[in-house]
Amino acid sequence: MVSKVALVELKKDACRSLEQAIELIGGVDDLNTSKRTVVTKLGVFDHRHKNHATVNVVSAIVDSFDRAPRILLAEADNYRGTGSERLKIWKKLFNERVVPFSLSDDANTREFKVVDEGIHFSSVLFKPNVLVSVHVLRGWEAGSALKNLLGLIPDRKKARFHKKGLAKVLTDIYEGVGGIDLAVLDGTYAYMGMMSNRIRTNLILVGRDATAVDAVGGTLMGLEPKKMPVVQEAVRRGLGEGDMKRIEVVGYPLEEARAKVIKLLEAQRKKG
Repeated sequence: MVSKVALVELKKDACRSLEQAIELIGGVDDLNTSKRTVVTKLGVFDHRHKNHATVNVVSAIVDSFDRAPRILLAEADNYRGTGSERLKIWKKLFNERVVPFSLSDDANTREFKVVDEGIHFSSVLFKPNVLVSVHVLRGWEAGSALKNLLGLIPDRKKARFHKKGLAKVLTDIYEGVGGIDLAVLDGTYAYMGMMSNRIRTNLILVGRDATAVDAVGGTLMGLEPKKMPVVQEAVRRGLGEGDMKRIEVVGYPLEEARAKVIKLLEAQRKKG
């Protein structure tokens, strides 16, 4: 079965852009129901910087799940601050239905093993709840939508897992929580490596297969999915598609978008 990833120009009306992307992948009617809480894991390392999904894109995601009884905007603590502190970036979206949720403060947990450790994960992460992984577009071999799973670990000392084999850690978490239901890469800006440099690209990537979304995102940023360890480990475990020949990219032509991004990156490098 071929995985489908939507690549769409992100215009001023982010809601319409996301709506178009969701339509291109066949919709999310099975996820957007009155019986399922939506947990949106927002990838934000440090709330004092701007290298995270924009308020506009997160607002569009919230609007796309208009039937959900509750939408949890979720983050966990890390050594840069608490999950609650970092979620304040999106405080204008908070209301009775859209709620900030610290994964580190939930006493109701389930334990499963990540490599050699038993970790207690918030119960909201498991089915039947819907898990949406939201990150920025970046050129890093660790990926984006899949790398975002490291932030589900509730304690602050997550750096230790980089030494345990990050690809295995992330895929252990992926399997443990039952997978990502929807992956969204906010390409308002694209970031290089560890998020030090950014360029404005105005793109959004959406897919039901998070592995395929990371493969397309990596390709867009000039990487080869075959050299992305997390993507390849996910493929090895049958957790998604990483072969670009078996991924259908719909919407904006991938080669055209890639040429645009590479040109912008080269211009950025020349500036120093």
